[in-house]
Amino acid sequence: MRHAGITNTILDLVGQTPLVKLHRITEGLPGRYYAKIEAFNPGHSAKDRIALHIIESAEKKGIVKRGDIIVETTSGNTGFSLAMISIVKGYRCILAVSDKSSQDKIDMLKAMGAEVHLCPANVPADDPRSYYEVAKRLHKETPGSIYINQYFNELNIEAHYVSTGPEIWEQTQGKVTHIVVASGTGGTISGTAKFLKEQNPNIQVLGVDAIGSVIKKYHETGEFDSNEISPYKIEGLGKNLIPTSTDFDVVDIYEKVSDKASALKARELVKTEGIFAGYTSGAVLQGVQQYADKGFFDNDSVVVVILPDHGSRYMNKIYSDVWMKQQNFM
Repeated sequence: MRHAGITNTILDLVGQTPLVKLHRITEGLPGRYYAKIEAFNPGHSAKDRIALHIIESAEKKGIVKRGDIIVETTSGNTGFSLAMISIVKGYRCILAVSDKSSQDKIDMLKAMGAEVHLCPANVPADDPRSYYEVAKRLHKETPGSIYINQYFNELNIEAHYVSTGPEIWEQTQGKVTHIVVASGTGGTISGTAKFLKEQNPNIQVLGVDAIGSVIKKYHETGEFDSNEISPYKIEGLGKNLIPTSTDFDVVDIYEKVSDKASALKARELVKTEGIFAGYTSGAVLQGVQQYADKGFFDNDSVVVVILPDHGSRYMNKIYSDVWMKQQNFM
């Protein structure tokens, strides 16, 4: 096992996350289901993979050096990964964060020494107050900074092509038939799918999008429809723009899930499997249920579900009875 023994830094623990068989939460569904638990990364999310890959690629090219400043747009998880990496490698970290992000995430970012700029979530992507535009401005105003730009960075895809995809192929001994993945920036679904489809083009790549996001319709029509955009609660899922770090050609289909069903499914996961995962993980499992209801799986299916992050980042949201009741989810 790669992580046995002593590692040099915490960054050596990125990747090689476990694949765990699901039992009760998928009971009654045809096929076998396995959860790829990305919370086992040292930064507790799949975003460790892209953050480390992008920064180390920049280091190799001489774009960034010790003492420089990392700037990024984030709903929280990428920011945490970048803050962690910055501590180890000697960078400063400045983050434009959506105010939809849980207070737990924001507090964690500050605890990691990141400079946090909170931005309104429910504004158009090109609004100067949006976290996309704020990050661009901060980059321009900050000499010696590098803008990670995860939504439009092909290295986001490459990070999962060289890690997540090969891990799933090896862990399932090439028997995987379906992957179910949340689509936000699109790096996870695109890179993983690209690798797996090169091994077996018959593998079905099933994306999960949020109600209120433009991703599903764009995949189906090639058109950006602003009428699809509406506020929603799930973090790190869906978008109000089209990220170029999504390779729509390798995704077979998308399914939209609701805020309420996703929150309840995350709470069901911890109570049935003992896996304490985040809001988007609940969304992915709700997607599994909806795909199953539509007949996508049979008794021979080997379904891998990527669970992006840890539940500790949502203690004031989906794991708070008060918050759940305020949203009329309970």
